[in-house]
Amino acid sequence: MYFMRRIFGTVLLGVILGAAAVLAAAGATEVREKADDEGRVVIGLMGDVMLGRLVDREVGKKGYGYVWGDMLGRLRETDINIINLETTLTRSTKKVPKVFNFRAQPDRVQCLVEARVDVCNLANNHILDFSKEGLVETIATLDGAGIRHVGAGKNEREASEAVVIEKEGVRVGVIGFTDNEAGWEAKEEKCGTNYVKVGDIEKVKKQVEKLRGKVDVLVLTIHWGPNMRQRPSRQFRDFARKVIDAGVDIFHGHSAHIFQGIEVYKGNLILYDTGDFVDDYAVDRSLRNDESFLYLVEVDKGGVRKAELVPVLISEMQVNKAKGRDYKGIIGKMRRLSREFGTRIKETDAGVFVTFN
Repeated sequence: MYFMRRIFGTVLLGVILGAAAVLAAAGATEVREKADDEGRVVIGLMGDVMLGRLVDREVGKKGYGYVWGDMLGRLRETDINIINLETTLTRSTKKVPKVFNFRAQPDRVQCLVEARVDVCNLANNHILDFSKEGLVETIATLDGAGIRHVGAGKNEREASEAVVIEKEGVRVGVIGFTDNEAGWEAKEEKCGTNYVKVGDIEKVKKQVEKLRGKVDVLVLTIHWGPNMRQRPSRQFRDFARKVIDAGVDIFHGHSAHIFQGIEVYKGNLILYDTGDFVDDYAVDRSLRNDESFLYLVEVDKGGVRKAELVPVLISEMQVNKAKGRDYKGIIGKMRRLSREFGTRIKETDAGVFVTFN
C-alpha cells in the first residue's frame, strides 16, 4: 500500500508540474478556487487607490481597515476585486523628478488584504515614482501578501503578463495597460510598464489573442487619458470599442480622477473611467473628484450578465457609501453621462443597475 501511494503521489506531482508548465508558457499566472462548481462570479472594480502621503499617515493611526469605511463589508462579499494601485509600496528614497511622487510603507499592503483585493493594476504613472527599486519592492510586497498584479514588471515579458483566476468554474483573465509615461515602457532588459499608445490596437490584439481562448471573461484594465475630464474624446471612444471588438468583455478605465459615463457595447461593458476610490486629494467643488462608485459586475461563462453601481464618497482619507443628497447627485450625474452613450441607469429598491437591453 505504501508503495502504491508513492506511485500515485509521483504521478499526481507530474500532472501538477505539467499543468504549471503549460500556464507558464501561456504567460499567465493562475489561481484555482471552487473550480468544481460552475456559476456566476461578482467582480468588484474600483478606480485609483492611493495609499500614500496623508492616507499612509492615517492608516498608521487608525489601522489597515480604516480607508474602506463602511464599504469593507461589500468588498468582502465579492468574488474578485480589481483596483488601480496609485502608489508604490516601498521604503526607497530614490525619488524621480516629477510633480507628485506617491509611496506608502510596505506594510500598508495589509489594507489591500483587509479588503480582499485580488488584482492590482500597476501600469500607471506612479509605479516608478521611486525608481526601479520602488517598483521591484512593490511587486515583492504584493507577491508576499498573495495579491496578483498586472501591467508592470522587471522586463517587457513580466509587464505584459496576464493573470487568470478561476472561481465557481468561471475563468477570468486580466491584462493591464497604461498610456501614461511613455518613457517608462518596459523593454526586454528594462523594467517598466505595459505601455500602449491610444489607437495602437495591434499591441492590444496580440496580448488579447494569447489569452482569449483560455478564459471565459477577459478584463482589460487601463490607466489612461488626461485628468479631470468628464467625457472621453472621440479617439478614446473609438479605441475602447476596438478593444471590445478584439475580444475583451470588460474595459476598466481609470486615471481622470472623476468617473465618466458607461457604455454597453455589443453586450459588453465599457467603463471609460472609474474615478478615484481612496485618496487624500483636494476636492474640486465643480467636478467632485470625491464622488465615485464601486462597480459590481456579475459574469458567468457566457460573459457579462449584470452590473450594479454602488455610489461612494471619499472624505478624511476614507471611502463610504454615499447617502442622501450626495447619493442622488452621484446617480444623477452618472445617468446623464451614460445617456450620451445610449446607456440607461436604473435605480430600484435592490440597488442601481446598468440596463443591458
